[in-house]
Amino acid sequence: MVLTTISESRHGAEDSTLHSTFASRYVRTSLPRFRMPDQEISKEAAYQIISDELMLDGNPRLNLASFVTTWMEPECDKLILASLNKNYIDMDEYPVTTELQDRCVNMIARLFNAPLKDGEQAVGAGTVGSSEAIMLAGLAFKRKWQNKRKAEGKPYDKPNIVTGANAQVCWEKFARYFEVELKDVKLRDGYYVMDPEKAVELVDENTICVCAILGSTYNGEFEDVKRLNELLEEKNKETGWNTPIHVDAASGGFVAPFLYPELEWDFRLSCVRSINVSGHKYGLVYAGIGWVIWKSRLDLPEELIFHVNYLGTDQPTFTLNFSKGASQIIAQYYQLMRLGFEGYKSIMENCWSNAKILRDGILETGRFDILSKDVGVPVVAFSLKDKSQHDEYEIAEHLRRYGWTVPAYTMAPDAQHVTLLRVVIREDFSCTLAERLVRDIRRVLEYLDARPPKLIEAVSAALTEKEPAMKKGADPQLLRSSSVFDKTLNSTRAFNVWKKHSLHKTNGVC
Repeated sequence: MVLTTISESRHGAEDSTLHSTFASRYVRTSLPRFRMPDQEISKEAAYQIISDELMLDGNPRLNLASFVTTWMEPECDKLILASLNKNYIDMDEYPVTTELQDRCVNMIARLFNAPLKDGEQAVGAGTVGSSEAIMLAGLAFKRKWQNKRKAEGKPYDKPNIVTGANAQVCWEKFARYFEVELKDVKLRDGYYVMDPEKAVELVDENTICVCAILGSTYNGEFEDVKRLNELLEEKNKETGWNTPIHVDAASGGFVAPFLYPELEWDFRLSCVRSINVSGHKYGLVYAGIGWVIWKSRLDLPEELIFHVNYLGTDQPTFTLNFSKGASQIIAQYYQLMRLGFEGYKSIMENCWSNAKILRDGILETGRFDILSKDVGVPVVAFSLKDKSQHDEYEIAEHLRRYGWTVPAYTMAPDAQHVTLLRVVIREDFSCTLAERLVRDIRRVLEYLDARPPKLIEAVSAALTEKEPAMKKGADPQLLRSSSVFDKTLNSTRAFNVWKKHSLHKTNGVC
């Protein structure tokens, strides 16, 4: 849920109504923007007004900031459209849809090497996304830890969780919402994921789990889950704590099994007790589906499962949401059945091939360092070698002129001084688009090189009141020698002015 506020500075009285582009054809009167109209309007007029506004949205396929799927086959689109009116929670009314979710859970559990015997059912659930999946997994760990502490007669009011500072914001949400202390391992230069050794050092008797990330949102890198497991096994043996691992495989869970089958990160490792994955990322489904899988039924406390029967039958549920659409579950089953192992493998290999084309093209400019890794999700993260004249934020802004949405952001603590751009390579990002993006990056660089640093005028104006040398009419040579052009001061001041003039930007780490 996004909390919404109305800003008078953005929407004055004269901007509080909507107008149809084709007023003479559909509707001649204005409509209120922030309250319901008094009267109904025709369906044609409603469609036209909304359609006109949506034209100003960006093109989803050129949104290179997001991991979320933006294209599916027309046949799957038809299945989604046909099931939009199905509420998944009505299991008695829609038993086939319930069966399809169970099949998905079992397919994904086996893909993650869950220790299941023939005919044995996997333990897991479909969720709205990885955020809900993480909440459920965290609650299971917290409750299991509390039950153990109660049985031992020990305090159980100060649980904590250990993860890297590069963890997605949903982990901070879980910690804050469910009163769990978050212990994060800070990053450092050249190492932009959680250090397993430092993570295990933070583990104590109150640690409910350690979270490892398979596919950092910052640069797509996989954390070393196997090394973390080895270190945690040793500590558990010494202390008797039995601290588990949860793997946040939101983006990497549908990549690693197909590109790196020998990589040990999943239920093959003894301490890994649960895994979440986003079906709407490299699971190749539109936004709105995630999965959480447990290694065994013992890892999910029974008291967290609710049984309701008012809709016609006994329904065991473990969710934060109740009603939700069935279409994304059906779409996930379509992809798993339609593509199979070899189909997913082919798509992931193609994504990595296009990522390599983009990475090589960016390197050929000679202007960037590549911060993404050869083993990880198909992401190209890159940073300017020389930021003295222009920065990544300017490149991101000017790429929008060509239709591209490429996020610019800083790394997590303690590597905030590293600024980077990131391109997510999805199935619908072709070799041709990769080559075109490289050409457009070159055009932006040429444009920026041909002009003075973008922020000179803005910084000069901002400092006019504080530095006499900046007053109107000052000698240009004196202006150029002013502290505003000192490399150290300029970088800080320029960044502050950039933020002031770029509050409309909403790029972030997705």
